[in-house]
Amino acid sequence: MKSFRTLILILAVVLAATAAWGQTMPAAGSSLTIGLVMVGPYNDQGWSQANYDAVQYVTNKVAGTRMVYIDKANSADRPGTTVSQLAESLMTQGAKLIIFSSDDMADEAVKFAMAHKDIFVIMSSGSQVWKDGKTYQDLPNMINVMGRMEFGKMIAGVAAAMTTQTGQIGYLGPLINDETRRLASSVYLGARYAWTNYLKKDPAKLKFKVTWIGFWFNIPGVTSDPSQVADDFFNSGYDVVVSGIDTTEAVTEAVKYAGQGKKVWAVAYDYYKASEMAPNVNLGVPYFNWGPAYVNVVKSAMGGSWKSHFEWNAPDWKNINGADTTAVGFNKGGALSATASSTVDKFIKELAGGLNLWKGPLSLQDGTSYLASGKAATDQQVWYLPQLLQGMEGLSVQK
Repeated sequence: MKSFRTLILILAVVLAATAAWGQTMPAAGSSLTIGLVMVGPYNDQGWSQANYDAVQYVTNKVAGTRMVYIDKANSADRPGTTVSQLAESLMTQGAKLIIFSSDDMADEAVKFAMAHKDIFVIMSSGSQVWKDGKTYQDLPNMINVMGRMEFGKMIAGVAAAMTTQTGQIGYLGPLINDETRRLASSVYLGARYAWTNYLKKDPAKLKFKVTWIGFWFNIPGVTSDPSQVADDFFNSGYDVVVSGIDTTEAVTEAVKYAGQGKKVWAVAYDYYKASEMAPNVNLGVPYFNWGPAYVNVVKSAMGGSWKSHFEWNAPDWKNINGADTTAVGFNKGGALSATASSTVDKFIKELAGGLNLWKGPLSLQDGTSYLASGKAATDQQVWYLPQLLQGMEGLSVQK
């Protein structure tokens, strides 16, 4: 009898815990401390700073909020410490909402969310709670937030194709995963579209190469040196280098070569103010604007309307650089010619009108069919792009 009662008690506890996990998260109320975990330095002029500035945007827009943060959350800068442990250190500073702001934190974000079910969690760039995704998990306290940077990267590709004088565009890539394959491929799609539709040139004469460094930014002794990768591009006939990493080496190396009298250009990435760097070589920057989405999520946490979901937010086509409305933007750089600038504007209008470059016929790098003629890619096909596209040079998977 005693063992039976014990069994009933255990069952009751399990059922109660399960019910609590399935309930809506209680409102945080009129004050909320937001903890931000960044993979790189908070002032990297790239991905991490874009997230840092976004949370500052939240604290300026939503009364009762404040920010605590930890940056350089990676194994090189903080060996022996996990990202979930770093997030827990923000909890000790009062954080009730934690933002994990890098794709490589996905597993640690899930671990943290499951261990701290009373803490609101935002996973930027992940897809764990996407019900139509391949890796869906039921995590009531997590929301995935991502911008449709594919559009920004296509715009970058147009800027690059309209500028190159050698027909060779280099892409400085971070590590290889679904996200980085689809973003590199988006640059190629934009460049190919401009090359064939605006410049009326043979697509076979457009050379597009991707070189991966192995992480989101340089870690000496671990990654390839992004400055050297950019130099290799410029020394071998590639006159435009498009950045896909968190930091600014593509632009700084272009400045160096331009100072030697070479006609070279670069496209920055991530951070809206990166377009202001080196106006003599900088064609512009596609950037994430996390602020508006973060504001909405924070308000839902404070007001009691929080609901776990996945969001993949498009640009505001009425104003892609609207600070309060757009998720993705493109700021032009000083080196963009008048002709290229007007073509970029034309392309943006076409995208706003429904132009879809993720449409067949398209093949993967190994020649297998990806999209049949006239067929548009689903969100899942784009998100989980298994290879680079045919016409691109570079690795599709890590060796």
